[in-house]
Parts: sequence; structure tokens; C-alpha cells
Amino acid sequence: MSIDANGDVTIQGASLRALPKISLHDHLDGALRPATIIELADGIGIDVPESDPRRLGKWFASKSDSGSLVEYLKTFDLATAVMQTKEGLTRVAREFVQDLAKDGVIYGEVRWAPEQHLTRGLSLDDAVDAVQQGIEEGEDAADRAGHSIRVGQLITAMRHADRAREIAELAVSYRGRGAVGFDIAGPEDGFPPSNHRAAFDYLADNFFPVTVHAGEAAGLASIRSALLDGRALRLGHGVRIAEDLQVITEEGDEVKVQFGDLARWVRDREIPLELSPSSNLQTGAIAAWGKTLADHPFDLLYQLGFAVTVNVDNRTMSATSLTRELALLVEAFEYDLDDLETFQFNAASAAFLPVEEREELVEMISEGFSG
Repeated sequence: MSIDANGDVTIQGASLRALPKISLHDHLDGALRPATIIELADGIGIDVPESDPRRLGKWFASKSDSGSLVEYLKTFDLATAVMQTKEGLTRVAREFVQDLAKDGVIYGEVRWAPEQHLTRGLSLDDAVDAVQQGIEEGEDAADRAGHSIRVGQLITAMRHADRAREIAELAVSYRGRGAVGFDIAGPEDGFPPSNHRAAFDYLADNFFPVTVHAGEAAGLASIRSALLDGRALRLGHGVRIAEDLQVITEEGDEVKVQFGDLARWVRDREIPLELSPSSNLQTGAIAAWGKTLADHPFDLLYQLGFAVTVNVDNRTMSATSLTRELALLVEAFEYDLDDLETFQFNAASAAFLPVEEREELVEMISEGFSG
């Protein structure tokens, strides 16, 4: 792996940024450009801690590096504050798509919680419409720039609130109009998916895809509830499934592991893990294994056959991109192009799209990595 003067990472002669990629776990309110935050805040009279975009970006990164999901989530207050108008939501969504396209993403899913964007008079439908308008404008702009990208909305409910059923109905109502799935987010520990069983029952009755934040700030019980109560098709992070793996022996590169029932179920059913390496380190999700990226159980899960995918979680808070996350994994675990291609195949297969469209993504990835 090498890095040129422009910061472009090359692996085995291929530009990592130019390779086709899939982004499944990417929060809209965690992906604002610092300059946009400053401009939008100025337009609605909100104070910002730094008036220079570069310094504001560093402020987000430093505040997010706390080792605590609860503290990490506090940085979103400023981001959501400037996303309370139609204009603000549309701009942020448009730039979100454009930034994904510049990073080589060909398909992305953006998760966000409409209930957090109503303080200046928008209705839930107004908010979803504004974001969808921005997504479509971003897709059109990317297409004009020669990059084809498609982005779907993951309508998200806040797990510590009581509107999950209402948000589930909102998500289903936008099926075919931008929404591709449902999620719950927010403080995980103490707010299990079982608290929102009525919402998940409704989604199941309507055959609407679900991903659930689980196995980040809480452990195996949270993952179990996501699967049984939430009927999750994917696990948002899910990194702490590794707590259900017991290493028996290690001989060189060979590791013998005993699976718990939950880990075996997730592995054998190929339930995708939406792993976010930098974020998992920042929030303390991998504290049980260490304090560096090389300690992340990502490689253990990958080698054991779990359906691992690579994600950014929050680009602004982690000062990252999908290209950077892949480069960090290459540096930590000496992955090659075949490994990176596998991660993209896993993500394409996990996308909340009809099977024919997932197969098209797989073909695009194969062509891009072989070219």
C-alpha cells in the first residue's frame, strides 16, 4: 500500500478511492461538511465552537474520541441543530451523496431519524421529502460528473423515545419513494429492541427490511433482542458478537475457537455485521479486546466466516471515509485486493434491494476490482 502526494491510497496498483464500494452504515447527521455546518448555523443564528471549517472538523474528531458511546452521541447536538429546515436537510443530503460518489461509492444507505428534525415546524413527511429531494439532487450531480450512485433511506427511530411504531409506519409509507429499510439508534445500553416490539411486529407484518444497532454499547443480550424482537436482517455494528467466541488455542496463524449458540447462529445464517472500525475504537465498543485498530476483532470475525462489511458510521465525527477505513484495515491486517473485494461483495449481498439489483452491484464490483 502506498499514498501519493494527493493522499490517494494505492494497493496492488489500484486506486482505493476509485474502486467500487458499498456503504451500509452511514448516518446523515454524522456526515455534515464542517463548512456547511458553519454556514447553516450562521443562517439560523446558532453559535458554533469554531468558525473555521478545519478547526471545527478537528473539534468534532476530538470530542468524539472519548471511549464512550454516550459522550460520542453528544457531538450530534450541533449537527442536528442545523438540520431543522427543508433547505438545511436538502443541502446536507445532497452533499452526503456527492461526498459518497467522490469516495467511489456506487450504492449507499443513509440512516437518519426524522423525529429529531421537527423543532422548526417541519412535519415527519416534510423532513423525509426534504432529504429525498437532496438525495435525488446529489445523484443527478454525481451522474453529471460521471459517477453513477444510488442512495436509499433507512428511516430511523430513537430507541430511548416512544415514537418507534409511528416511525415504522412512516418508513413503510415511503417504500418505493426512497425508503429501503428501518433502524433504531441512540443510546443502546438500557434501551433494548424489545422495548419497541410493536413497531417491529408492524414492520414484519409489512415485510419491511430492518437493521438494528446492537452489539456496540451493549453485549450479547442486545444482539439477541435485535434478532428475536427486531427480526433484524443486519446488525448495526454487531462487533460484540465476538464476546460469544472463546479462543481455545493459538498456534501461529491458526486459531481454534469455540462458538456460543448466538455467534454460531449469526455466522451460519450469514447475518451481516455493519462493522465501523474507527467508530468502534472511539466509542469503546472494542475495549474488551484492546485500544488500537489492530486489536479490533474484525479480522477474527472475517477469518471465521462472518459476513463482515466495512462502514464509516459517522464521517464527520471520525474524520474518515470508506476509503480511509479500508486503508486502515489493510495497514492493520495486511489485507489485499481480494479481501477488500470480499467485503464489498458482502455489503452488496446485504443491501436492502431486490435480488436482481444486488446481483447488478456484485457485477459492478467484480468489474471494478478486475479492471
